[in-house]
Amino acid sequence: MRTDELIDALAADAGPAPGGVPARRLALTTLVGGLIALALVLLGLHARDDLAEAMATRFFWMKAAYTAVLGVAGFWACERLARPGASGRKAFWLAGGVLALYFALALFRLMEASPEARMPMIMGKSVMHCLGSIVMLGAPMLAVALVAMRDLAPTRPALAGFAAGLFSGAVCATVYGLHCGENAMIFVSAWYTLGVLLVGLLGALIGRWALRW
Repeated sequence: MRTDELIDALAADAGPAPGGVPARRLALTTLVGGLIALALVLLGLHARDDLAEAMATRFFWMKAAYTAVLGVAGFWACERLARPGASGRKAFWLAGGVLALYFALALFRLMEASPEARMPMIMGKSVMHCLGSIVMLGAPMLAVALVAMRDLAPTRPALAGFAAGLFSGAVCATVYGLHCGENAMIFVSAWYTLGVLLVGLLGALIGRWALRW
């Protein structure tokens, strides 16, 4: 019997993890990873100077809501993929739907702007800082998430690792919003999303090895 066939057989016999165990572990991951990201933002990057004023605008909360819902989708995908033979398809559809909706709204806002204002809206002033910061903040939480999932029973390690990266990157991108002054929806839909996907790719690469039985 090949290794993959043995894993499938063991997964079929294992059944689901005891009720609520994956969700409890991932909730703890959210708390630990979120607090680490918050500490890094407040002590290293520092909160934006106009945070109080920004929090009174709808754009601040739209950005936070977008990344938070991506985090919820990542949490859901992790919770499903931590179980033997389970699928995270619905969670990924949720993430894709939210991404598509936000991008459509961002594109509409972009088209409303004057032609000369569009490129500055897309590129902002902090593209590389944004990407690097989301990956930096997401990496510690990704490590915690992979440890939590390894103790469960994922049978699709690369996909489970990607879900852990989506979850971690989105949660930490939400926290990063406390520092980032970029509010253009097209900037967020392009560069925040890319930062989250980079953490997802990192999770897939590491998870393929770290989550293998």
